[in-house]
Amino acid sequence: MTILAWILATGLAGGVLSVLAATLLCNAIGAKRLPLLVSYAIGALLGAAFLEVIPHAFGGARDPARVAATVLAGILGFFMLEKLVLWRHCHQHHCEAHDALSPDHDHGRSGLLILIGDTFHNFVDGILIAAAFLQDVRLGLVTSLAIIAHEIPQELGDYTILIASGYSRAKALAFNLLSSLATLIGGALAFYALFDLQDWIPHILALAAASMIYVAVADLIPGLHKRASLKATGEQILLISLGVASILCVQTLFAHGHAGHAHDAQHAHPQEVRVIPGYADESRSLRSAPSD
Repeated sequence: MTILAWILATGLAGGVLSVLAATLLCNAIGAKRLPLLVSYAIGALLGAAFLEVIPHAFGGARDPARVAATVLAGILGFFMLEKLVLWRHCHQHHCEAHDALSPDHDHGRSGLLILIGDTFHNFVDGILIAAAFLQDVRLGLVTSLAIIAHEIPQELGDYTILIASGYSRAKALAFNLLSSLATLIGGALAFYALFDLQDWIPHILALAAASMIYVAVADLIPGLHKRASLKATGEQILLISLGVASILCVQTLFAHGHAGHAHDAQHAHPQEVRVIPGYADESRSLRSAPSD
């Protein structure tokens, strides 16, 4: 197989496998426990944003202050986007903002925002997969497996949010699969123009983090306050912590493997400055990376 074929094949397989695994897990748990999954989704989103995405965005940035500004701009942008969705709904239907009782779902607002953010994140995953395969096929395979494992907790949260936002199970699965195709786009673009994309990566990641933070804090957490009993609060705290812990566990499991392969690759080709998956600072220099 050519390098490009490896990139496209693993990008497609990784996106599909992570989405299907999350969907099967969510369906196995059942609709009656959906409120519990929302709490887990909050933890997974916040854990992914603050423990995974933002540190990588800052680590690969020339100016971390500009990346932080992108996160802020992203949060404000998603607020305005949600307002536009609300205004559109109010012009087409009796506005939910004027209802005495809140509806069971938010007419797709949270789902739309999370799909946008997930698309950004998947795009960056494609860039990382391409960077790893351009360095070494074995490293590319390990990186792809790590990305699949990282994505499963997040995709579980995304699928849960889509269901809670009013999407049918079929639509939630279809939109998640469609979003995963951004991995292919990122991988293909990176194969042909990886050096030129390096300075974009931190800001793309910042937008992905902004969507996760906004959906978790602005759309999902307020709904938890409707169940204010001590038992419900305890369940929510436990499941939010479990969502964060799932991100930490996957990080721990795959961090050692990444470090080992990165070390081997650097010593195998001392004359080349490589892209080491993890959005490290040295990822900006790719002029000597081999192409197919």
